[in-house]
Amino acid sequence: MNSTELRRHLRAPIGNNDTTSPWRLTLWDFALTFYARPGVEAACLRLQDGAGLDVNALLWACWLERHDLTPTADMAAADHPLWADVRTWQREITTPLRHQRRALKARANVNPDIAELRATIKHAELLAERETLAQLQAIASSGQGIRPLTDQDPGLARRLCAWLATPTFSDLRALSTLQARLDPPGPSD
Repeated sequence: MNSTELRRHLRAPIGNNDTTSPWRLTLWDFALTFYARPGVEAACLRLQDGAGLDVNALLWACWLERHDLTPTADMAAADHPLWADVRTWQREITTPLRHQRRALKARANVNPDIAELRATIKHAELLAERETLAQLQAIASSGQGIRPLTDQDPGLARRLCAWLATPTFSDLRALSTLQARLDPPGPSD
């Protein structure tokens, strides 16, 4: 598939009811649903806190996987130009909010006023995360930094392993959890 076909693939309706958007769910809606699945939050936080990966980038890669797309190999580099706006937003807005929220955790347990402040910061952090996901969806919608999956591509966990400087067993287990939770077993499995 060349870039012209990729853009047509991205713009083509998916499913019977969707004639306006190529995406089954927006990245934000997907992230909320997927993050709530058993094990996903723990896996994402393990990869964020233990391996330095960005949770939103992980959710983006999982969302692309659901659309039979994947980030290009060069997107694994943190200095890729497509990450510039996302990284700036994360560095200047989201990360400081996260640090403030975490710093207030102990105090919030004993002081209701600080608990209220922490809840406000948590809400602001969530809005900042939503903006990050909107930026990542815009990258995908432009057709830049992504490509269709092929039969020769390894599974999601193996592709995301390239995003890790030095993968540990815990990192690999967390990546495998994300891959497994994309299509959880049905009631008959």
